[in-house]
Amino acid sequence: MVKENPFIQIRRELHLIPEIGLEEYKTHDYLMSKIKELPQEHLEIKTWETAIVVRVKGSIGQRIIGWRTDIDGLPVVEETELPFQSTHEGRMHACGHDMHMSIALGLLTYFSSHQTIDDLVFIFQPAEENVSGAKIIYDSGFLNDYMPDEIYALHVKPDLPVGTLGTKAGTLFAGTCAINVEFRGVGGHAAYPHESNDMIVAASQFINQIQTIVSRSVNPMEGAVITLGTMHAGTAGNIISGYASLTGTIRTLTSEMSKLTQQRVKDIVKGIELSYNCKIYLDLDQAGYYPVINSETETLSFIDYMTKKQGVDYKEMGTEMTGEDFGYYLDKIPGTMFWLGVDSPYGLHHPKMTPKEEAIPFAIEHVGDFLEKKANRQL
Repeated sequence: MVKENPFIQIRRELHLIPEIGLEEYKTHDYLMSKIKELPQEHLEIKTWETAIVVRVKGSIGQRIIGWRTDIDGLPVVEETELPFQSTHEGRMHACGHDMHMSIALGLLTYFSSHQTIDDLVFIFQPAEENVSGAKIIYDSGFLNDYMPDEIYALHVKPDLPVGTLGTKAGTLFAGTCAINVEFRGVGGHAAYPHESNDMIVAASQFINQIQTIVSRSVNPMEGAVITLGTMHAGTAGNIISGYASLTGTIRTLTSEMSKLTQQRVKDIVKGIELSYNCKIYLDLDQAGYYPVINSETETLSFIDYMTKKQGVDYKEMGTEMTGEDFGYYLDKIPGTMFWLGVDSPYGLHHPKMTPKEEAIPFAIEHVGDFLEKKANRQL
């Protein structure tokens, strides 16, 4: 395949218009305009809300090879000072989804005029960052007529150089579970604590106790992370607060460990309720962010191909506590997610994240070769 440099310009145009999950209206319209410019002879296009799926019909088409890209941005104020910096205030493609989309459009452009034996399906999926668009569109039945037999996806990795691909069989990313907790007691005057029920104290005890889950309930040979990222309570220094709220995240490498940590959080909540005579409302929401577990056969085939491919520097990767809703697909469909090196001095979700655009034509060329061989039954 030939490098498709126009897709760097597409990335810049997408970078201008980042949108939050399920609100990707301009992004959807932009993607549709580019898709409609392609030869339509072998294409079937289906939309649902902001999601798009494009089927490239094969000459025989007994199997479907899937490629998924995410299309949403993040609530981040951009600080890159690029000439194509985000025009949407407080929104940024700080996770590289603009790169993902331009690569997907490059792959789709090639296959729209290079028919393979089996079908290829390109899934432009909303809401990877906030509400698991993978779960939403899968459970809605949107993909039923286009359900892949195998599915693949990439994610940009800032600390790998351009020209590098990497993955591993088994668990690549952790599963995540959101924690939302509300504490309700009785507020009052700071001078009369015996007439109140202080929820700042109750929340503080919860914060301290939840830290013991990983240190004392999790097998040290396994992995789990529990982080509380926000706390809101109180209105004035001389008022005892009858309300507090916390939010956070649980990250685990297996579904079993997720269940264990969630149960321990529930146990601690019950104890705090009894100790502080309060009511606690706990919401634990996994929401489709399962661990990204790459299936062995498909992953080893990908690794073998990329290891031998001229022009690709393949690296074996370790497991990371990053979350990704692609795990929801992999729970039901065999496939692989892999890292694409983009050599940025700033990491994912950083307001100055600046991936090198040379990674776009590199990915279109080498990933396209892989998909072409897959869909032509040569791998």
